[in-house]
Parts: sequence; C-alpha cells; structure tokens
Amino acid sequence: MYQSIINTQVQPFSATAFHKGDFHPVTEQDLLGKWSVVFFYPADFTFVCPTELGDLADHYQKLQDMGVEIYSVSTDTHFTHKAWHDSSDTINKIQYPMIGDPTGKISRNFGVMIEEDGLALRGSFVINPEGQIKIAEIHDLGIGRSAVELIRKIQAAQYVATHDGEVCPAAWQPGEETLSPSLDLVGKI
Repeated sequence: MYQSIINTQVQPFSATAFHKGDFHPVTEQDLLGKWSVVFFYPADFTFVCPTELGDLADHYQKLQDMGVEIYSVSTDTHFTHKAWHDSSDTINKIQYPMIGDPTGKISRNFGVMIEEDGLALRGSFVINPEGQIKIAEIHDLGIGRSAVELIRKIQAAQYVATHDGEVCPAAWQPGEETLSPSLDLVGKI
C-alpha cells in the first residue's frame, strides 16, 4: 500500500555538504525555520544533472528572496561534489549546499533511492518552516526539471500557508485570483 509523503515530517538525517568552498554538517534541523527544497539528482559528472543544478543556480537569488534555501542531494560524497564544483563552469556557479548521501539514508527517507543502482531518482521536495513536506515531485532519470516551474509551486505553497481557506487553481501566478472552496462553488468552476 502506498502512503503519501505529503504533510509528513522530514525524517532525521545527518550528512556533510559542500557549501561556499568548505564542508559543513547538515541535519534535518537545518531545514526548520524557513522554506526549503531538497533537490535529489542521480549523480555528479553526468548529463541532465548539471543542467538542472545550473538552472537552480541561475534562479537561486529569486529563491533566496522568497525565503527559500535549496539543498541538492546525490549519493555521491561531499568530496565528489567539491571536485565537480571545481571542474565544471556550470556547477561552479552553485551557491547552495550540495549534500553528499553516500549511504543513501536521505534518499531512502524521501523514497527516491534506486537500490539496485545506488542512485537517487530526480526528486524535488518543498518543505515548510515547520519541517512538513508540502510538495513532492519525482521524475524518471531522463526527465529534467525546471526551476521556473518549481518557483511557481513554492509561491503557491507559500500563499496557501498564509491565506487560510484559499487555494490556488491550475497555473496560478502571484497576483492572480485564488479560490475559496465553498458549497456555492460546487459545479460552477
């Protein structure tokens, strides 16, 4: 039986991240008190992965302005993250923490571990300041993600979190109308 990860609390973990030229410990506690995105990808030194991570790097300031921290995660070590950061122009522009998950514990916690390959699926998880997972999106390995799409979803999650009783319809953008579900709306949308 499938059990959704939505609205569950982030499970405990302890790892090391490469961030701002150094190695730093990271735990689930670091995700609390702000909006966070845990962004899983299969492996360093690959093909689709640098395009996704570079896209996030290009939109990182906007995410920071929204109060969001990004944590990229692969089953590589933090040492491999540093080597990739030092050798790739695309990865060199990353300013967010790159977490190493060589044991696969974090990947398993989020349900994205491909056991037979020791790699993570492409998973994006948006976590609110209380540590609850509000958005979960998992892609097959060959399907890259878009930072612009992720930003829109985070904006919707942040809006819903601060506007009790309102919901965001499909393709909602900030400033557009939302809905207040009620008996009066049934059958009229």
